[in-house]
Amino acid sequence: MTKYIFVTGGVTSSLGKGIISASLAKLLQARGFSVTIQKFDPYINVDPGTLNPYEHGECYVTDDGAETDLDLGHYERFLNISTSQANNVTTGRIYQTVINKERAGDYLGKTVQVVPHITDEIKYRVQLLGTSNDYDIVITELGGTVGDIESLPYLESLRQLRWELGSDNCLVIHLTLIPYLRAAKELKTKPTQHSVKELLNTGIQPDILVCRTEHPIGMDIRRKLALFCNVDVGSVIEAMDAETIYDVPLLMLKEKLDTTVITKLRLKDRKEPNLKIWKNFLGKLKNPTREIRIGLVGKYNELQDAYKSIYEAFVHAGAVNECKVIVEPVHSEQLEGTDEALAKRLSEMDGILVAPGFGERGIEGKIRAVKYVRENNIPFFGICLGMQCAVVEYARHVLGIENAASSEVEPDTEHAIIDLMEEQKAVTKKGGTMRLGAYKCELKRKSRAHQIYGTLKIEERHRHRYEFNNKYLADMEKAGLIASGINPESGLVEIVEMKDHPYFVGVQFHPELKSRVEAPHPLFVAFVAACSAHKYDSNHKKEEK
Repeated sequence: MTKYIFVTGGVTSSLGKGIISASLAKLLQARGFSVTIQKFDPYINVDPGTLNPYEHGECYVTDDGAETDLDLGHYERFLNISTSQANNVTTGRIYQTVINKERAGDYLGKTVQVVPHITDEIKYRVQLLGTSNDYDIVITELGGTVGDIESLPYLESLRQLRWELGSDNCLVIHLTLIPYLRAAKELKTKPTQHSVKELLNTGIQPDILVCRTEHPIGMDIRRKLALFCNVDVGSVIEAMDAETIYDVPLLMLKEKLDTTVITKLRLKDRKEPNLKIWKNFLGKLKNPTREIRIGLVGKYNELQDAYKSIYEAFVHAGAVNECKVIVEPVHSEQLEGTDEALAKRLSEMDGILVAPGFGERGIEGKIRAVKYVRENNIPFFGICLGMQCAVVEYARHVLGIENAASSEVEPDTEHAIIDLMEEQKAVTKKGGTMRLGAYKCELKRKSRAHQIYGTLKIEERHRHRYEFNNKYLADMEKAGLIASGINPESGLVEIVEMKDHPYFVGVQFHPELKSRVEAPHPLFVAFVAACSAHKYDSNHKKEEK
């Protein structure tokens, strides 16, 4: 029978439920168990696809085209597995399903209520992954904080599931905070006690407490928490602030979180966890031999989570290259001033990545950044809108089409180098209607993309409405910008590159979504290597002078 683990949060948000869930899953996976994780979000949006990145961070996209919470990125990066539509559920999707059933007459005229109809739908979604018999353990992260009104239906569903499945098959981990008061020089347990009391008011007794803290919690605090929160001392787990999120699985291993879970769920311990690859990765990450600075040109830079997967992909690629990658956010609107100011901002970078995004704000700054790195032979990597900006820039300044533009920015432009996809022209609704999910791409033989991937056929994840206008393809290639990746079914240009450049690659897809600790994305690995080589060559030439 599939076992179910629930991770709830208390005291405050942003404590890291996703990282704790992914770390526990990694430890259980390393012991030989098949594990998956799902995220239940209490907001009423059907999915995060229409949310501003400032609201909820990046929108993560799965192979099957689900627009999901960014925590699914952590799940995939830690476990080296692919998630799906079933791994992320929102209150909006739950209510939408129940209302559709009511409209179809499925409830036979009964009054539709939160209990049992909403809670039954939540319980069904919780167990959906478990019914496939593909997993020994399903970990469910409940978004929000205990005490939130939005979370109440999920907690009631959890209470019912604990009763239905039994304590041997269902376990609750409560992530909480032990704040440190500098004036008193004390760690305080009262917020955690109140949080557990709030959880008890819903009828749920946590089995394990994971305590986020800036300082070690001694045995006295563990005993106090165990006494007042009704858990055994061995189930009070310390979660110290870590140097990197990739340290957390090893910290949880040291705290025996995995063995505590195995004991409580009466699982047969299969083997000692095999974390050799993970430890090798951490060794390279923490002992770099080189250092580079990469400018991330975007327009949501105030919130790092808006580009979370890009930052993590650089961590993975940096470790492979034994290189510390310092990602410096560069706001694209700040690049729309003088040429001198732009050069001053970008000249010290060893490489530039122009980030994805939507809308016209900051577009000209991105285009100017592309022009600068192209002319100055600085490694360039463009993703989605970044690739589109590169194509527009090339059309303007190499082909001489001065008014070249994207119809997303200038709907009435005479030269729509980037235009709305044909199948998107009849679309009026915004949610879930973009070109989403994994699509095939065929690479041009002997191209840089072919060399990087080491194969001629790839599959990458997309999230866009606009595409390169193939009417300009022949002129582009004649002028030196090669379409090295093409979708075999639609003819859509997926990758563009320049031959005579240290690294000039733009992709329509989102490679950052498939970069993992144990499988770093080859485009990021190659880009970091190119940036490192560029820095060395530049320094070498300066020394010769």
